[in-house]
Amino acid sequence: MDSLITAAAQALASGDALGALKRVALRDDAPALALRGIAMAQLGDLVRAKALLKSAARAFGPREAVARARCVVAEAEIALVSRDLLWPPKALEAARKVLEAHGDRVNAAHAGNVAIRRLVLIGRLDEAERALAALDPTPLPPALRTAHELVAAGIAVRRLQTQAARAALARARLAARAADIQALTAEVETAALVLDTPAARLMSRGQERLLLLGEVEALLGSGTLVVDACRHVVWNAGAAVSLATRPVLFALARTLAEAWPGDVTRGTLIARAFRGKHADESHRARLRVEIGRLRAELRGLAEVSATKRGFALSPRGARDIAVLAPLVEGQHGAVLAFLSDGEAWSSSALAIALAASPRTVQRALDSLAGEGKVQSLGRGRARRWMSPPLPGFPTILLLPGPLPSD
Repeated sequence: MDSLITAAAQALASGDALGALKRVALRDDAPALALRGIAMAQLGDLVRAKALLKSAARAFGPREAVARARCVVAEAEIALVSRDLLWPPKALEAARKVLEAHGDRVNAAHAGNVAIRRLVLIGRLDEAERALAALDPTPLPPALRTAHELVAAGIAVRRLQTQAARAALARARLAARAADIQALTAEVETAALVLDTPAARLMSRGQERLLLLGEVEALLGSGTLVVDACRHVVWNAGAAVSLATRPVLFALARTLAEAWPGDVTRGTLIARAFRGKHADESHRARLRVEIGRLRAELRGLAEVSATKRGFALSPRGARDIAVLAPLVEGQHGAVLAFLSDGEAWSSSALAIALAASPRTVQRALDSLAGEGKVQSLGRGRARRWMSPPLPGFPTILLLPGPLPSD
């Protein structure tokens, strides 16, 4: 490798993308194309970066398998950052195996880290956790070790394990200082903000207050019966009943929990659960049926009893009842949660991340666009969706993934 290529690679490793470009900007050989692609990615021009890396991979000869594999890893990272979730993960795994077989442990570990980040993004936390445990961070330089710890922190945050998240972020800070890359240090501090900003609202006994993520974790382990309007789950002493696919039952459970220790009239329950303005006999009959179903679902966690006015909720083995609600409520909260990361998402990528049908996601985007909450860029396959920062909008509790008790 000639001196200019070496110097450009060293500049990229230290985060000096412009310094790297100065050395290889006028060259079109395969190593220079690859370094230019990585430099453009660091500068934010992901479209140009992807094109350069593809050209570099084609330019490397058949005996340069390691170089081609490195290009694939870089391309996979660009796909992840640009939220191109249709990019084939099998290609990344094949590249990782090539790097591992040729002794390039650093880049092989980096490839594994990129794969884990993708799993976290789409909520496959169990797989991500197993892969992270199998990945040895020892050979990683400080910059990649920072990324490794950020992934560990991300998994812990999504699982509401705030102590583990803080520990991983502390290790990430140390690694970022050792790397001496300002952008990396800023990324760690941005990731840490999620632990120190309100994540949800607590509603109990007619009062309401904001909770940090650590307080949410403490609440779920406190012995309080919690009706979680972020995940549509009812919690009690570590046991959980998901009502995510039963919106009517959840609406009834939340309404009863908000009124506790009082009861709720039948008319109010019908209005909240069925959106019926006037309660006729058919509504009352349906309410009796749905209350019966709710009793069956919450069996062992809570009791739903009839009163003169309507119905009341009482916990089994718990002292209190509380509702955990998002800071900002409305339809399509999960879509907004993903878009609030500031990246441009395609509707197909959102469908993969949410495990929803493309048509469902598109309807949600159209609705949010009509409300002025999201905006689109481009047309056809190049169309991307973004959301302006929403003050006080939580993301972690609305993102998909296994429940903390799973």
